[in-house]
Amino acid sequence: MDRRRRAAERGGSRLKFQRLRDSHPPIAGSPLEAIAPPPEAEEEGIEAAAHLTDLTCPASWYPAARMMRRRIIAHMGPTNSGKTHAALLELKAAASGVYCGPLRLLAWEVAEKLNADNVPCNLITGQERRTVPGASHAACTVEMASVTRGVEVAVVDEVQMLGDGSRGHAFTRALLGLPAATLHLCGDAAALPLLRQLVADAGDTLEVRTYERLLPLVPQSAALTSLKSVRRGDCVVAFSRRDVHAIKRVIDTHGAHQACIVYGALPAEARTQQATLFNAPRTGFNVMAASDAVGMGLNLNIRRVIFSSMEKFDGTSFRPLTPPEVKQIAGRAGRFGSRYSCGQVTCLNDADMAYLHACLGAENPALERACLFPRYQQLALFAEQHPDLNLPDALEQFADRATLSDHFFFSDYEAMHKLALMLRHLPLPLRDAYTFAISPADPDDPIVSSALLSFATAYSQRGTVSAALAQSVPVRPARNEAELASLEAAYAVLDLYVWLSHRLEDGFPGRTAAMQQRAAVAGLVEEALPRILADPEAISKRCASDTVASYFHHCKFLLCSLAVDILASGRNNN
Repeated sequence: MDRRRRAAERGGSRLKFQRLRDSHPPIAGSPLEAIAPPPEAEEEGIEAAAHLTDLTCPASWYPAARMMRRRIIAHMGPTNSGKTHAALLELKAAASGVYCGPLRLLAWEVAEKLNADNVPCNLITGQERRTVPGASHAACTVEMASVTRGVEVAVVDEVQMLGDGSRGHAFTRALLGLPAATLHLCGDAAALPLLRQLVADAGDTLEVRTYERLLPLVPQSAALTSLKSVRRGDCVVAFSRRDVHAIKRVIDTHGAHQACIVYGALPAEARTQQATLFNAPRTGFNVMAASDAVGMGLNLNIRRVIFSSMEKFDGTSFRPLTPPEVKQIAGRAGRFGSRYSCGQVTCLNDADMAYLHACLGAENPALERACLFPRYQQLALFAEQHPDLNLPDALEQFADRATLSDHFFFSDYEAMHKLALMLRHLPLPLRDAYTFAISPADPDDPIVSSALLSFATAYSQRGTVSAALAQSVPVRPARNEAELASLEAAYAVLDLYVWLSHRLEDGFPGRTAAMQQRAAVAGLVEEALPRILADPEAISKRCASDTVASYFHHCKFLLCSLAVDILASGRNNN
């Protein structure tokens, strides 16, 4: 049942009880009279609850930033326009600073670049802490940014993500809360009207610098039509792990090229290894099969981006890619400094070409609202006033009662709510339950969510969780796609343990062992990727289990082409 519907039903029940009590006053001396609060106390409670759920002025949550006269510089431009490079030059020249990026890989890259340029830089992500002696700079994922430690310069990359329903609240927090004398915001110009409003509300000043692509992006007039036609420097983009592996198999089978692969579930170390393999000359791996994870976070020498589809599954249904999504992915072609003088973009299928050109020619819609989520302290105080509520119910009721200004919307907390619901039976303190619920565990991944449940159960019973509990997924060299998926699951479980160990240190004492095992698993994945081919029988079985609608969507943009190529390849090899 929908959470809002349940909340509405609870509200209706409360209203019915209120009417019943009003129409039947309690008898003197009755238990009902004894527990009924005086009217003034009830009014004070309502006012206090309303104050806690008042999110109309989030800039006031960050006193360290409000004590400063921050100079904010917006670097606005498309992908491969040099906007982030310009901001990083100012970060590098500062006496102290912090880089906040959307991905661990970007934080890694910036930390390595600064350290290589003799600017000591720490690395801080959800799963890692690398401290460099004498460092006054840090590179972090945006969720890990400190809103209490002042710096001279801060950089927030991909700032348009403050409009993202799931993670946007972290970007809003960074924008409003980073205590930096100068704050550089890098992103798409569609965010600029909203940035102007939020910066003005915070009492800061805004300077705008605009950028154009350093190399042209050229849409081709014809579709590729067959994966046999891929060439050196091509990146074929699909929207599921399965399709990425299927594309790699077709490309590898034809023999002219070997394909590297990149997708979200791949360990970060393996993604970096695959990017290095693709970028290096004369390795033989000169074509890329990738998911939309390629849209940010990796510097790749891509000559041409090829969309295998202009639709993606968003967890509920298939939908067309939005113009910003198309431009973000297509813009990866023609990176400045690569061996190519321009970037090119096309589709695998003729039927998608008109939509590709329309998206590339469309204006990105301006962001109207930023994502917002309450601080833990607000939720904790709310829960104190409602001691009968568990965490998932407290989340629902807080969200239902929250008031926001016109420039904000309440974050999509569906994943957090699912995890909190899964753990509601455990005797966990609120803070610990909250920590488990915000962990990077995908509630729709049965292996990772089961691991989280095991960790939380052990923690609630014994107070400590051994790293051995994170090693329940079998680990062995991968010979096919299914075994590779098992390694990826093992990595995700170990990664989750490490994440928890940074927040519940006494309860997760096996961080070192988990990190060593995680590195070993990442090594096995890296070894497997250059030689592994997707199992065609496994792909066929999974396709057969899809719903009819899902199957036809896949047939429309990928599977028909792949089936023809696979069959042709099989005939040629027999």
